[in-house]
Amino acid sequence: MSDDALKTGAAAIRKGYVRPLDIKHGRVDMAHGSGGRAMAQLIEELFARYLDNEYLAQGDDGALLPAPGAGRLVMATDSHVVSPLFFPGGDIGCLSVHGTINDVAMMGATPLWLSAAFILEEGFKLADLARIVRSMAEAAKAAGVPVVTGDTKVVERGKGDGVFITTTGVGLVPAGRELSGRQARPGDAILVSGTLGDHGMAIMAERESLGFESPIVSDTAALHGLIAAMRDSGADIHVLRDPTRGGLATTLNEIAKQSGVGMMLQEKALPITPAVAAACEFLGLDPLYVANEGKLVAICAERDAEKLLAAMRAHPLGAAAAIVGSVHEDGHHFVQMTTGFGGKRIVDWLSGEQLPRIC
Repeated sequence: MSDDALKTGAAAIRKGYVRPLDIKHGRVDMAHGSGGRAMAQLIEELFARYLDNEYLAQGDDGALLPAPGAGRLVMATDSHVVSPLFFPGGDIGCLSVHGTINDVAMMGATPLWLSAAFILEEGFKLADLARIVRSMAEAAKAAGVPVVTGDTKVVERGKGDGVFITTTGVGLVPAGRELSGRQARPGDAILVSGTLGDHGMAIMAERESLGFESPIVSDTAALHGLIAAMRDSGADIHVLRDPTRGGLATTLNEIAKQSGVGMMLQEKALPITPAVAAACEFLGLDPLYVANEGKLVAICAERDAEKLLAAMRAHPLGAAAAIVGSVHEDGHHFVQMTTGFGGKRIVDWLSGEQLPRIC
């Protein structure tokens, strides 16, 4: 080839041309975490493409955000290491958004912004990463809570497990609103927003390739809309909590200890789908200790229990809500349950990990 032909060919190549990411076939490599051109390209062509908003577009190491009005800020952070990364009803992407939004919302706050930090393993498929980031973007958009800043690191092959995600959320609590695990009082009613154990059993079924006659789907969801409807009911709500790891049993034990009270559950009132009940029986698990990612526990004044229940059932995420127990005085801070046979048993703290890496 002549020198003239070489010059002509070179001129045809766009100046500063960088080969686009091969999302379909490409994989994460160490250069994507180096802080150089490859990392900038990953951020621009994948993360910024799907998560784009006015704050993220600032492009700095942090986001300059508008000052909220009167009230107090709530900040919560959570790391997500779920295995498998994709499961019926969701994936690690939407789960990382929902989980942190819910942690903020349980404090009575309106979630405003999220940050997201990714630890990627060398060799992870870019197609899978794009699927996760798209899922995050869709979940954040649906919730109205944008991801405004983030970080990416890459570890060597064999030193991670595909992808881990840490999300941090910031929200605003209006002056005078007090929701805390310390606020449960004797006489209060205990409500749950829906069926228990769906998320944990969906993860277990997918992980172990278990086939059940009725498929079990994760309940992962952002709950701040349901909570807003509950507040609008005018009910005197004392405690909100999402029963994730350790399930309902561990969550109620935490609240009982914080508030210095005892609790009594009614087994017949607990909403559990037949599929989850059967799967738990097959695996020797107690659904009270199985994780949820789209359910909440509410403790309110007994006089407002029916009003609150009606408000919850009127919302799509609370259609299967139920009053499941009550709070009483107990110096030992025990959580107990009246069984279907009329006896009583202690519902103790979870002593180990029934289902590791479910969130």
